[in-house]
Amino acid sequence: MKGSLPGLSRKRSASRTSSDPASSSGDVFLAGAPVVLVSGIVPDRYDPAETPLQELRRLVETLNASPVAEITQNLKAPVPASFVGAGKINEIKRSASALAARAVVFDNELTPAQQRNLENSLNLRVVDRTELILEIFALRARTSQARLQVELARHEYMLPRLRRRWTHLERQTGGIGVRGGMGEKQMEADRRRIQRRVRDLKRELARIDLRRRREVSSRGEFYTVGLVGYTNAGKTTLINALTGSSLFAEDRLFATLDTRTRLCRLGGGLEILVSDTVGFIKRVPHSLVESFLATLEEARSADLLLHVVDASEPAFRHQMEAVEEVLEEIGASDIPALVVFNKMDAVGDGIIARNFLWRRHDAVAVSALAGTGLDELRSAIRNEIVSSAPEFHVDVPLADGKAIHFLLTRGAVIHSDTDETANLMRMIVKMPRHIFDHFRRRFPHIPPLGGGAGA
Repeated sequence: MKGSLPGLSRKRSASRTSSDPASSSGDVFLAGAPVVLVSGIVPDRYDPAETPLQELRRLVETLNASPVAEITQNLKAPVPASFVGAGKINEIKRSASALAARAVVFDNELTPAQQRNLENSLNLRVVDRTELILEIFALRARTSQARLQVELARHEYMLPRLRRRWTHLERQTGGIGVRGGMGEKQMEADRRRIQRRVRDLKRELARIDLRRRREVSSRGEFYTVGLVGYTNAGKTTLINALTGSSLFAEDRLFATLDTRTRLCRLGGGLEILVSDTVGFIKRVPHSLVESFLATLEEARSADLLLHVVDASEPAFRHQMEAVEEVLEEIGASDIPALVVFNKMDAVGDGIIARNFLWRRHDAVAVSALAGTGLDELRSAIRNEIVSSAPEFHVDVPLADGKAIHFLLTRGAVIHSDTDETANLMRMIVKMPRHIFDHFRRRFPHIPPLGGGAGA
């Protein structure tokens, strides 16, 4: 039958009444399913140590599928109807048949029509890069917020592709006076159901976004650091090493999708908040960026970003560029950033990474797993506070322990002196203005002195 895709999908019938027509978890791959990887447009620039399909292979293996062949076609522009040319389609078909492949995965974003035409030509399930990443995110989502974000992105992805899911019913016609066939009626019902669900999800995520903004703003008394970086760069391992936490970390792509914030002590009494964020990736689907804006609020509102880089990855420079592109897209590119080269214990004789690190004066080399370089990183963060924050001169009564503790733990104390005659502690503190404004609201009886930046 037209549209029948053997071996991958669950059996569907004309009486299918799924409450979630856009759901495909468990529907794209079976564990161990052999798949063919295809790239229709090879990037103009990629690291010689990284093949064009290396990252796609890792993404596919994250879903426990087995890549059995890799096919590329260096196109300047995609073929409108099928993305790749007719000759390449025949090559994919022969390769898939010879290797008993059960799906074809493209490292490109396909239009609904291209995806449908390819499936009709190959008689195999065709998955594009966006759908693949959405499937991984669906499996990784743990919190209710992450699940809602992924569900919204998947619904918006599936909405223009409903016709592809109902091709096996499209020729069944109704009786006299019935508009369209069974497939069209079911497709329209699914479309209305998805559209209602999308509206509900957007309303719920808007409420979450508002709550998240309130939570972030309530931390205004702390200097905040956001960890950003390519997926699997070791951000969670780093936050555990810096804060003594035991957050779940694993050597795999998108091990976590949730933002976690922990208290970090830099030394000298200074305390900051460090937040982990979802890992980035090259050519991240725009729908995911939109859906995860609430989660990425931690990065957008941070005083400092730590751009964590996997120094052992040969293509680390292109990964850095991908992260910078996403930061630009979410409006966080103007936030001061400190580059952290992680996994230095795995670099070995990696001359490229070491030379690159040597040229970057804003970079710190660490191994979060081995626990090396962490003191240097804490010092670099403290130096960032000292170099960028304004200076405030404050006289605090010696009896006001809470005010003294606030200044000691929320900023970098440049000088402090006890005046026992006046019963005052005279302090010069460097901290972001928003933190000092919080101090003034909390302790209005202690105004800044004249002559300082806080006057």
